[in-house]
Amino acid sequence: MIKGLFDIQIRMNKIDKNGDPLLQLAQIVDWELFRALVEEMRETLREKERKSGAGRKPWDAVLMVKVVVLQSLYNLSDGQMERQILDRLSFMRFLGLAIGDAVPDEKSIWLFKEQLAQAGIAKELFRAFDAYLRKSGFRTQKGQIVDASIVAVPKQRNSREENKRIKNGEPPEDWSDEKRRQKDTDARWTKKNGKSFFGYKNHVQVDVKHKFVRDYAVTDAAAHDSNVFEELLDEENTSRDVWADSAYRSGDTLVKLEASGFREHVQRKGCRNRKLTEREKRGNHTRARTRSRVEHVFGVQAQKMGDRLLRCIGKVRARCRIGLRNLAYNLDRYALLAGRA
Repeated sequence: MIKGLFDIQIRMNKIDKNGDPLLQLAQIVDWELFRALVEEMRETLREKERKSGAGRKPWDAVLMVKVVVLQSLYNLSDGQMERQILDRLSFMRFLGLAIGDAVPDEKSIWLFKEQLAQAGIAKELFRAFDAYLRKSGFRTQKGQIVDASIVAVPKQRNSREENKRIKNGEPPEDWSDEKRRQKDTDARWTKKNGKSFFGYKNHVQVDVKHKFVRDYAVTDAAAHDSNVFEELLDEENTSRDVWADSAYRSGDTLVKLEASGFREHVQRKGCRNRKLTEREKRGNHTRARTRSRVEHVFGVQAQKMGDRLLRCIGKVRARCRIGLRNLAYNLDRYALLAGRA
C-alpha cells in the first residue's frame, strides 16, 4: 500500500542503490531506432487486412519492443509478463509507465509477437541494432566464432507412424484442425552427449573482441552445425580468423574457408582409428581459449534468461523468439560495455 507522497521515490532510490541494470539499459540505448520498422509492419498489416482506422489504437511501437525484450531477458510467459509489469516498479520505469497507466495485457503481447513472426522482421530489428552498434564504435574485430546451441520446445507425444509422416512432410490426415495447431511439425529430435533433445538450433556468429552476436540462423535441432557455417561468416570483420569446434571440421569446409580468404582455427577431432596427437591436443587447447568466448552468449541466455525452453509452436514463431533472444542479449551486452566507457 502507498501511504506517503514520496513512497515510490524512496523505494526506487533503494532499487537504484542496489543496482538496477534495466535503468542503464533504458537510458543508454536509442530505442527509437526500432520505431520505423514496427510502424511500417503495422501499416503493411492494415493494408493487407483492409481495416479502417476505427477501433482501439495499437500500443506504442517502442513500448512493445521494450516489452518483448524484457520478456526475452527474463524468459517470461505472456501472462507472467503482464503480471510483472503491474507488480515491478523497475519494469514500469524501464517501459516508461506510471502507476496509473494502462499496461499491455497478455493477449496484446502475444499478438505483437505473432505479428513480428508472421512479418518476419525480428531479424530486421536485430540488424538495425547491429548497425547501431557499428556506428557506436563496436565494430566487428579480432575475428569471429561460430557455434550452435540447442533450444528445446515442449516434447510431442506422437506415434512412430505419425513421426514418420511428419519427417516426410506429411502430417497425419486424421488430425483435427485443433490438434494440428498444437503440434510442432517443424521441430526435430537430436542427441547430444547421449541425451535426446527436441526443438531447434540457434546458430550464432560472435565477434571475438566484443562478444556480440553479429548474425544468427535458426534450423531444426537435427540439422548439422556446418549447414549454415559459411552464410554466417562476416566479411567486414577486421580479422580473417575464424574459430569453431570440431563439428564444423571437414575437408569441404576447410577448402571453402581458404578460398574465401579466411584463416581457420577449427578444432581437430579424433576417432577410434586415429587418435589426436599431443601436438593436435595442444593446438585444440590453444584454440579453445578464444573459441570458448562464444559460451558466454549461451551461458547468459541459459542463466539470466532462465531455462531455454521455447514455448511456441512452429519454425516461424521459433525463428522470431530466438531472434528476440539474440537481440535481447546484444542489448544487455551493449548496456554493460557502454556503461563502462
